Amino acid sequence: MLRSTSFIALLFGFAATALLAAPSGAQEPAQRLVYTVHHSRYGDIGTYANALQKSGDATTVTTDAHFLVSILGVVLYRQDVSRQEHWSGDRLMSFHGVTTVNGRTLEMTGAAEGDSFVMMTPQGDVVAPASVKLANPWSPAVLRGTTLLTPDRGRMENVTVKKGEAGAVAINGHNMQVKRYEIDRLDGSKRYEVWLDGTGIPVMFSVYNPDGAITFTLKS
Repeated sequence: MLRSTSFIALLFGFAATALLAAPSGAQEPAQRLVYTVHHSRYGDIGTYANALQKSGDATTVTTDAHFLVSILGVVLYRQDVSRQEHWSGDRLMSFHGVTTVNGRTLEMTGAAEGDSFVMMTPQGDVVAPASVKLANPWSPAVLRGTTLLTPDRGRMENVTVKKGEAGAVAINGHNMQVKRYEIDRLDGSKRYEVWLDGTGIPVMFSVYNPDGAITFTLKS
């Protein structure tokens, strides 16, 4: 049986950047990034998209994802995601997410409270430090911190982030210069990898779970 956490990273999606006309005022042009999603065991399983809207120091991140695993026409697993994050600088101010797995819906809401961030889940409140990040690598700022919340279930993880290593990866048949970051659990086991291009856009990221590795690759 597949686990829902196997399909959500940091949290880690992103088509060729689409710039929309911005209204006059403080808002910057919106950016939409869409990824294809590949499971090491089940092949291509869907898409994952982040839409970024910045206005001064504030950023709204809207995430939509759709995953489907089937064998010989039989659906083994289906997940649909709709989430929104509000940030002030590097601080997560609020979160609302709805995750539907095989017809069962899970809704979570979170908000900054003093020097903490409180995520309300069906299993109870999760209290994280104010510096907490979500496992959704829409920005290099997500790599600055030692505490992550998984946006599908609100589980808190303490992690270490290894310094970025320069290298190259093949994205849709084209070699791209990147920096690779590894995010590990405190016991040293690999949890996530993130590859950023020279402008700080995540062009690829992976999530590691007992079910296998899930890799998100930026569409061309």
